[in-house]
Amino acid sequence: MNIMAIESSCDETAVAVVRDGREILSDCIASQVELHKLYGGVVPEIASRKHIEAIYGLADEALEKAHITREEIDAIAVTYAPGLIGAVLVGVNFAKAAAFSLGVPLIPVHHMRGHIAANYLAYPDLEPPFICLVVSGGHSLIVDVQGYTQFKILGTTRDDAAGECFDKVARVLGMPYPGGAALDKLARGGDENKYPLPHTKLSGNPLDMSFSGLKTAALNLIHTAEQRGDSLDIPSLCASFSRAVCEMLVPRTITALEASGYGKLAIAGGVAANSRIRGAFEAACKRLGAQLYRPPLSLCGDNGAMIGAQGYYEFLAGKRAGQDLNAYATRSIEAG
Repeated sequence: MNIMAIESSCDETAVAVVRDGREILSDCIASQVELHKLYGGVVPEIASRKHIEAIYGLADEALEKAHITREEIDAIAVTYAPGLIGAVLVGVNFAKAAAFSLGVPLIPVHHMRGHIAANYLAYPDLEPPFICLVVSGGHSLIVDVQGYTQFKILGTTRDDAAGECFDKVARVLGMPYPGGAALDKLARGGDENKYPLPHTKLSGNPLDMSFSGLKTAALNLIHTAEQRGDSLDIPSLCASFSRAVCEMLVPRTITALEASGYGKLAIAGGVAANSRIRGAFEAACKRLGAQLYRPPLSLCGDNGAMIGAQGYYEFLAGKRAGQDLNAYATRSIEAG
């Protein structure tokens, strides 16, 4: 089954063709990074306009690279939630028009479900159930993946997402957008013990997280040094911050993994590309004798292939949408 998949939830316009949920025939992305660097972050209205400009040509490119015709497309899958509402609407409206004109089913896909499904593309042997940590610029979730379309949130951030904190601290340090990758690169040459940073403990669900206090502490440290004229060891600050985020994410995820008894852990989302986090999970899973699934860096960020992978399993579960499909800025992964 050939699925054309469309992703436009933030600042990447992406169209892919995926076969049977596991094989990438093409995965085309039009990045807006250079444009948004001018503003230090994503400008929603600009992102939406750029999606409109890119999406049609990108769809033709995806077909050409997949070496198939429009008539060989069996369904259209599209991210319909969550994301920047204007950006998501561009993809949804294009997908509705494509599905209508081709006379094929339209499959709505939750963006976070797509990130998890990136692992199916990288690991053809991976099947639910497993535990997955989904960490991105807007989300931090520990998810029990009970089936291809059955998800239960075990823990989540109560305030900021891990990726948002990485990007904010990097921006204050003067790093170019997207800051998380630049911060990670600098952190590799720093002393992670040089700057003590707080680790928030929450009441209630022990798997829930909070990153706002950590972010505030790091920003206060930077601003205080600037006001006093003190110099900062930037690589060590980056390393200390990365360690603090890692120590918020990893122990909680490993606790969930041990409680599940699955013996399988996946990570997903843009922050899953962070070298400190990937290394910590590798060490933890090795210690436990658990299998770790980490998508390649190309599948950690937003892409169309992951939407096509999850779209296949949503299709098998009977999920369809009509021409009244709408876009949503927020929506639980459990609701789908």
